[in-house]
Amino acid sequence: MEEKKAYEQEAESQVKDETMEAADTAVNAADAAEQAAGGTEASEEESPDEDTGAGADVDADASGKDAGDQSGKNGFFRKKDKKDKKDEKIEELNDRVRRQMAEFDNFRKRTEKEKSQMFETGARSIIEKILPVIDNFERGLTALPEEEKGTPFADGMEKIYKQMMTVLDEAGVRVIETEGKEFDPNFHNAVMHIDDESFGENIIAEEFQKGYTYRDSVVRHSMVKVAN
Repeated sequence: MEEKKAYEQEAESQVKDETMEAADTAVNAADAAEQAAGGTEASEEESPDEDTGAGADVDADASGKDAGDQSGKNGFFRKKDKKDKKDEKIEELNDRVRRQMAEFDNFRKRTEKEKSQMFETGARSIIEKILPVIDNFERGLTALPEEEKGTPFADGMEKIYKQMMTVLDEAGVRVIETEGKEFDPNFHNAVMHIDDESFGENIIAEEFQKGYTYRDSVVRHSMVKVAN
C-alpha cells in the first residue's frame, strides 16, 4: 500500500511539473504572439510617417522646382536687364563716335579752309612785293632807246620779263584789262577824267599802272584815266 501511495504521489508530482511547463510554454507563446502583434501595429502606425516623409519629399521637390523656376525667371530678367544695359552702352558709344567723327570732319574742313586762306594770304603778299619789280621791268623796257633795242642786254631783259609773267600766269595771276573797257570800280581806280567825244561814256581812255588779280580776287586795282 505504501509503495502504491508513493508511486501515485510521484506520478502526481510529475503531472504537476509537466502541467507547469506546459503553462509556462503557453505563456511564453502568448507573450511572443502579443509582441509580434504589437510589432505589426507599430509598423502599421509608422507607415503613415513614412508616407508623410515621402509626401514631404514630394513637397520638397515641388518647392525646389518652384524655387528653381523662380530662380530661372529671375536669372532671365537679370540677363535681359544686363543685355539692355549693354545695348544702351553700345548705343551711347556709337553716338559718341558719330559725334567725334562729325567734329573731326568739321575740324578737317575748317583746317583746310584756314590753310587755303593762309596760303592765299601768303601768295598775295608775295605777289604784291613782286609787282613793283614787274613795273620796273616794264618801265625799263619802255624807256629803252631805239638804238639799244635788239641788243643782247635788251633781249635778256625781255626774256626775263616774259619768264616772270609766265610764272605769275601759271600761279593764277592775271592782268586786268583796261583800255577800251568800261570802267568798273571793282577792278579799276580812276585817277583822272577827260572829256573826249572819241571815247564812249565811262570808257577807260588810258592806263597808268597795270592791275592784277589772283584767283579772281583783286591784288591791285588798275590805275586809269576815264572819259566822261
